[in-house]
Amino acid sequence: MINRIAKEALLRLASQFPVIGVTGPRQSGKSTLTKAVFPDKRYITFDDRTMRELAISNPADFIAAFPDGAIIDEAQKVPEIFNAIKIHVDNSQFTPGKFILTGSSQFRLKQNMTDSMAGRVTFLKLLPFSVRELKDEGILPNNPYDIIFGGQYPPLHDPEKHFIPDDWYESYIDTYLDLDVRDQINVENLSTFKKFIQVCAVYSGQLLSMESIARDVGVSAPTIKKWLSILETSFIIHFLEPDTNNLGKSIVKTPKLYFIDSGLLCHLLRLESKEELLLSRHKGAVVETFAVSELLKHRMNLCKKPNLTFFRDSKGFEVDTIADWKHTFAIEIKSANAPEAKLSANTRKYLELRKDAHARNAVFYLGDISMTINGTSYVSWRDWGDFLS
Repeated sequence: MINRIAKEALLRLASQFPVIGVTGPRQSGKSTLTKAVFPDKRYITFDDRTMRELAISNPADFIAAFPDGAIIDEAQKVPEIFNAIKIHVDNSQFTPGKFILTGSSQFRLKQNMTDSMAGRVTFLKLLPFSVRELKDEGILPNNPYDIIFGGQYPPLHDPEKHFIPDDWYESYIDTYLDLDVRDQINVENLSTFKKFIQVCAVYSGQLLSMESIARDVGVSAPTIKKWLSILETSFIIHFLEPDTNNLGKSIVKTPKLYFIDSGLLCHLLRLESKEELLLSRHKGAVVETFAVSELLKHRMNLCKKPNLTFFRDSKGFEVDTIADWKHTFAIEIKSANAPEAKLSANTRKYLELRKDAHARNAVFYLGDISMTINGTSYVSWRDWGDFLS
């Protein structure tokens, strides 16, 4: 098993809250992580029909059968279990980390847990592998485009499996539509929703334009708004909000859309190889998507809010990402493989406008060595996401 950085955050949460929900996209390794972190806990999955029927027939007795708690996978398949856990926790001695709940349907899992166990539960969001996790395992490829094109979902990096990414992603989308989306929209709209996902791929790394997406898909803007929410809730996409520091200038108020996994993005863009990606007009957007995803993973693996924005004023001056962490970092993302001074021009200008003595700037690039030149950090793709660690 590849060591997951998020295990430390999971242990930290389990030392404080009686119920932990581990959420994230399908196939991100939630069950594998929880079983590895809590090897002494009973593991139950409601994919098992017998267990599911026992829990449905008498939820209170079912939960009482596990006085030391348990890991319950696919918990959303038995909605009755959430209230039973709440009552059990309330009527028992306070025990942090007693129940760990996971599930592949983020909508139903989080809604049921939030509604039933407010104040008793916290959540850890687990995304696919980060570059650092693959690097620590010694399986990070030498060419950045291998990982950018191939993606980082765990099954694609399992040595016992031999998935072809294109086939795996096609199956992944079909499963996602059938098991997650079907409950959220009219069944007759499933094929249109699939087209919608493909259209969204073209806009990854760009300002969100619901009107443009609506026109391309052939549905109304309000429908697009609802569907975007579904993609965001299920960790297919993420929105970067604009920086609120207007620095005395007019700034855009529209978020930017990013896919969580660059491999899935490449599949949706119908790119068939890393060589095709290198020649594609989408190359810059895919690389930027990959970088933003690494920053998201870094924060979520620590169970911290992303606190990532971007800056763009009305004249088109832009900084790709602003990370407001311990210090503010202005980050420019480039597909160049050499640390040229011109790459940092926008971030240096932003720091001048911001006038924050503690703010810093960085350029994410595709070279192999991280270095600092004239106060600017040039961060190798191998260190994206954990360059502050």
